[in-house]
Amino acid sequence: MEKDRIKGTAKQVEGSIKEGLGKASGDKVLEAEGKIEKAEGFFQKAFGKLKDALRRGSR
Repeated sequence: MEKDRIKGTAKQVEGSIKEGLGKASGDKVLEAEGKIEKAEGFFQKAFGKLKDALRRGSR
């Protein structure tokens, strides 16, 4: 498994937590940071999946 997939998933979870805390506390900046972090995690995870697929295809 590609490390980017693991890191991406972790970043998505971290972003979800930040977003939730921001919503709960009314902190729009924290909420926005959480959303951005979730998106970064999503793309990092997708990149890891692509790298895995390319590795499997080259065998």
